[in-house]
Amino acid sequence: MSLNVHHLELFYFVAKYEGITEAVRKMPYGIQQPAVSGQILQLEKSLGVKLFHRRPFALTPAGDDLYDFVYPFFSRLDQVSERLRGEESQHLRLAASGTVLRHHLPGVLQAVKEKFPDLRVTLREVTSTEMEAALQKQEADVAITILHRKTTPGVKSTKLLELPQVLLVPTDAPVKKIKEILDSAVGGSICQPLITLPPSERLAQLFQDGLAKRNLAWEPSMEVSEVGLIERYVASGFGYGVTLQIPGIPWGDKVRAIPLPAADFGPVVVGILHTGNLKSVAANFVEVAKKYAATLMKAV
Repeated sequence: MSLNVHHLELFYFVAKYEGITEAVRKMPYGIQQPAVSGQILQLEKSLGVKLFHRRPFALTPAGDDLYDFVYPFFSRLDQVSERLRGEESQHLRLAASGTVLRHHLPGVLQAVKEKFPDLRVTLREVTSTEMEAALQKQEADVAITILHRKTTPGVKSTKLLELPQVLLVPTDAPVKKIKEILDSAVGGSICQPLITLPPSERLAQLFQDGLAKRNLAWEPSMEVSEVGLIERYVASGFGYGVTLQIPGIPWGDKVRAIPLPAADFGPVVVGILHTGNLKSVAANFVEVAKKYAATLMKAV
């Protein structure tokens, strides 16, 4: 035999407050007295026993047994819900690229932790094309990503900073300026091996747009999944790499960066995406990240 949990909850309040009238007054949600009476009758009918006497109110032996059984559960619901809400209010779910997760993010999270000392963080490495889906599926509260197009309805964006494009070359490479490479084109094509992100990524698109403005073509010889890998393969001699100048992150001693002219090779805009109204810990993260980004840009 299965029992209706809502009927059991109503019985708990009736027994606790010693009567239907008083229970209706003190229950945490609105319900009319006839509805309570009717559902208690259904409970008694399903059990085949009388649970209490109405006037004066008194639990029957069966009512005493049932109240002893349901009391530990219903009496602690408020405590459990408060605890769970408290834990969730300190839980930040963040989606970002591997590069973001490794570098400046720890400092931002440390600042958030000052206000939310019981902060619990879930970090998820996601590609830029997967960010909005992660938010819409409620797999993340906020996402840090490259902003390059109009967001889908319901997704809000906050700009953090602009990162200039640079060309990474091995330290011992003879080239000193980007003009030397561009001028080396034969028939409008540059033959030097090129390491980039996939063509679906904004950085690769902006770089190719800049070449197109100069009527040049430079086909990639290697595509990698994230910008952090570009330095590694340039340092290993696989070619030159198109990447971003990230404030506060120095290059290794095996590579050097050649700036690209911003007029043709525009900067990549990095920002935060989220949906709906943010809970306090996520809203605080956004504010801390904005201040942190502003500090980084001043230091450039």
